[in-house]
Amino acid sequence: MNAPVNTPALDRIDRKILHELMRDATLPVAQLAERVGLSQTPCWKRVQKLEAARIITGRVALVDPDTIGLGLMVFIEIEAADHSPEWRAQFRKIIPQFDEIVEVYRMAGDIDYLLKVVVADTSAFDQFYLELTRALPCRNVTSKFAMETVRTTTALPIDVETV
Repeated sequence: MNAPVNTPALDRIDRKILHELMRDATLPVAQLAERVGLSQTPCWKRVQKLEAARIITGRVALVDPDTIGLGLMVFIEIEAADHSPEWRAQFRKIIPQFDEIVEVYRMAGDIDYLLKVVVADTSAFDQFYLELTRALPCRNVTSKFAMETVRTTTALPIDVETV
């Protein structure tokens, strides 16, 4: 999702707030305020301002997929059957129907879209693959299975030092 055109400029304290919340969105306001050098009320008002500006777009619990039986991560490269507005509209309509798809990117280069899919195992992936390819005509679909997650983070590299 793109940031609104009139996104307010972020000062150092706003960036510190974002830095802390990206690492732990459950921080109590008192603790967050202490970490960024503000009292509670101004800190909370800044958080609300960041939410209103859609800089903070939500707060979630991060879950280890292995612990809930979703131990297979697959990256799927899709080449569109054609590049018509109709195909793109069909793609955008179909994707939300698959909960297994957790991320989707439109790409430049050899592939048109990259999907990140999380399923229980290869059998579940095969079922997902059959349903996806039945619902969406594609020129080519290539699946790449992740062997190990080396690093994952939702925290963006925001500069908290520059004034």
